[in-house]
Amino acid sequence: MAITKLNIEEFLSLAREHPVLDVRSPGEFAHAHIPGANSLPLFTDEERKVVGTAYKQESKQKAIKLGLDYFGVKMVKMVEETESIIKTRSSKRDAGNEENIVLVHCWRGGMRSAGVAWLLDLYGFKVYTLMGGYKVYRKWVLLQFDKEYPLHILGGYTGSGKTEILHAMAKKKECIIDLEGLAHHKGSAFGNFGQPKQPSQEMFENVLAKELKIKDDICKVTQSVIWLEDESQRIGEVNITTPFFRQMRNKKLFFINIPFEERLDFIVQHYGKIEKEKLVNAIIRIKKRLGGLETKTAINYLIEDNIKACFAVLLNYYDKQYLKGLQGREVLSSLFNKIDSALVSDEQNAANLLAFTKEKVIL
Repeated sequence: MAITKLNIEEFLSLAREHPVLDVRSPGEFAHAHIPGANSLPLFTDEERKVVGTAYKQESKQKAIKLGLDYFGVKMVKMVEETESIIKTRSSKRDAGNEENIVLVHCWRGGMRSAGVAWLLDLYGFKVYTLMGGYKVYRKWVLLQFDKEYPLHILGGYTGSGKTEILHAMAKKKECIIDLEGLAHHKGSAFGNFGQPKQPSQEMFENVLAKELKIKDDICKVTQSVIWLEDESQRIGEVNITTPFFRQMRNKKLFFINIPFEERLDFIVQHYGKIEKEKLVNAIIRIKKRLGGLETKTAINYLIEDNIKACFAVLLNYYDKQYLKGLQGREVLSSLFNKIDSALVSDEQNAANLLAFTKEKVIL
């Protein structure tokens, strides 16, 4: 067999069906990687440092000799790990006869991927490598945020159940992207409660770019749109890239308008059982914006076990913040669309939203 080099589009197309092996060091992979890729490091973080130092300070030949020392003792294990990855993937896909095809990449498509590709090819795998490596993939990621997408933005005050509405729409075969789900954060001072650790900024961009590509391809076939929640540019510790955020701000906004008391009940139900200490710390984090008096009032209500009154103070604050975030879109009839709703109900509000867009023939 021969090793085949692919450009980024060809590589990502094949990656939908076959395993990607990232042979960079564990630290590089942990920071960010192609979504769905498997870590198969040629070097440990320390070994990579030693080889890199030798390359810079001594010679390419010295670095290669050091690399071969590290590589030699790992060859059998790397082959066995690759077999295990293919077997696991085949069982998950219920495809026991899946071909032994693997896609390999390193940082720049250099010696690391070449070495592992040679080994796997020698063993009998059909191997494809990525020209330019992960560096080229990152250029592809950033280019995705400059493209124009058929976006519809779902808005509404805090406590409107916007994320739940999006997922109800997904069940109705609508294209949605859950930005908060990708960011592992709900967006408010309380947004990290019950969430996994947030991805790095780079990893967040990688997963978002993948979602945009998948959903955009679907939309081109079905002539549909991608629904996103109206977010601030910053979601916890990660940011929506500026070009894409700017695009979101210039798309049609569908504002679900739900009464304050209904939203307050929803918030209490979802956050009311969180430990008081965590809630107090979250309130203190927004003290400068909330104001000293409102901060003290909210915490006092919490100490007195008046959870609802505490969250009423906070909900008033977030309503004001959201109004600021609208940035005048509510006065632009071409962008702003209000849908009144009496209840926080994902199924009902998803149905109302889709009926509204169909009736208005908003494309």
